[in-house]
Amino acid sequence: MTGLVLEGGAIRTIYSSGVCDGLLHAGIMADYVVGVSAGIAYGVSYVSRQEGRNLAIMERYVNDGRYMGAGNMLDRRNHHSYFGLDFVYSEIPNSLIPFDYDAYAAFPGLVEAGVTNLLTGETDYYRVDDADRRFVLLRASCAMPLLFPIYRINGKPYLDGGIGDSVPFRQALARGCDKLIVVLTRERSYYRRPEKLEGAICRHYARYPAFCQAIRTRAQRYNQDRAELLRLERQGKALIFCPKSTKGFSRTERDQEKIHALWREGRDETLARADQVRAFLAG
Repeated sequence: MTGLVLEGGAIRTIYSSGVCDGLLHAGIMADYVVGVSAGIAYGVSYVSRQEGRNLAIMERYVNDGRYMGAGNMLDRRNHHSYFGLDFVYSEIPNSLIPFDYDAYAAFPGLVEAGVTNLLTGETDYYRVDDADRRFVLLRASCAMPLLFPIYRINGKPYLDGGIGDSVPFRQALARGCDKLIVVLTRERSYYRRPEKLEGAICRHYARYPAFCQAIRTRAQRYNQDRAELLRLERQGKALIFCPKSTKGFSRTERDQEKIHALWREGRDETLARADQVRAFLAG
């Protein structure tokens, strides 16, 4: 069984959209899709087979204050989030650039999003349900500390899924996948450093000590996961896509030329490697 594993990275995830668009163009569909944060928020457009949809959203709205901007943080109805929550997760998919719920529902496999449990510091996984027309689970998976509200799912408090599990390849293995297509949003040589805002985050969420510990250990765990992924790649169990460089590209990037270039890099690389992907999946 083939698993598509999607790392987060906010706007940097437009690279992943390019990879997914390349896979769609080449007619390559995974059996199982799992992601965290923007990885899965963008990834659902792959499942609904809407090639180019995420790029269209960036083209039209990334510089729109309703999409993201400091002004949103002044709005109590927006829970003081940097991103316009209802605009991004409801108005865009349900009206402006419609999400194809029928095509998504027709996907025969399983789609899961990771969310970090504040009580345990670990990432829990839930199925992304097409009946959720407000994408509450995706909001929770993308909920960066300090910039989003805490979300409650099944009575449990959650934030950004990437904190507990930045690259959820182990979840794909646990689901029975023996072939992994893994899309990273940082270059192959990337080495994660400790969170610069660690102190502020841990003070703000002090009543959740397990979550604060996950923040403190995130860089170490991330780098260990990277090393494990490279080992799986050498063993022929994983095929990794990652950008050549993300230097100068912000996670809240607004420059259209940079956004287009990173998307195009992902798409072009995938199309160039399409035969390699097919051979990997057939092997």
